[in-house]
Amino acid sequence: METRTEVTRLLDDLRHGKEDAGVRLLGLVYDELKGLAGAVFSAQRGGHTLQPTALVHEAWLKLAGNLEPVTNRVHFYRVAARAMRQVLADHARKAQSDKRGGGARAVTLNTDLDAGGGEEGLDLLEFHDSIERLSSLNQRHAQVVELRVLGTLTIAETAEALGVSHGTVETDWRLARAWMRRELRPSDD
Repeated sequence: METRTEVTRLLDDLRHGKEDAGVRLLGLVYDELKGLAGAVFSAQRGGHTLQPTALVHEAWLKLAGNLEPVTNRVHFYRVAARAMRQVLADHARKAQSDKRGGGARAVTLNTDLDAGGGEEGLDLLEFHDSIERLSSLNQRHAQVVELRVLGTLTIAETAEALGVSHGTVETDWRLARAWMRRELRPSDD
């Protein structure tokens, strides 16, 4: 298992042009990224063409050339969660263009730590677009949703990642989840 300081040290090595730092970083975080991708796919219906390993690889390709501004482990996982969301949204867009209505249902606004029953999965593209809209209204709320849903972080881990209190994340999560549910509710029109 990776240490917090090792990820940060490798990110620093990347910023200083050490050639093998990227390869070492991927080796260090690969299992964790694959676990995050697996969590995203746990609510996926069968037959999806994009698998967790492919999601990690595609997200890494998005990340690999853009890690210089990433300063530490927490920042890395925030950026990685965003890259995974973008890959999933791109994949959903392609699926919809290949077959109308082919968007995959993959995420829920409930996490393993939430009380209550399961929630029907959301279309990845709609989820991505709603996160973008939420980000324009309240960036931290969007980050909380991204970290809780795609990053599968607990309230405490999300608080640490964002540098805010546990109570702030609980409040943000409650408000953001309510906004997302309202935003993603099918219209009766």
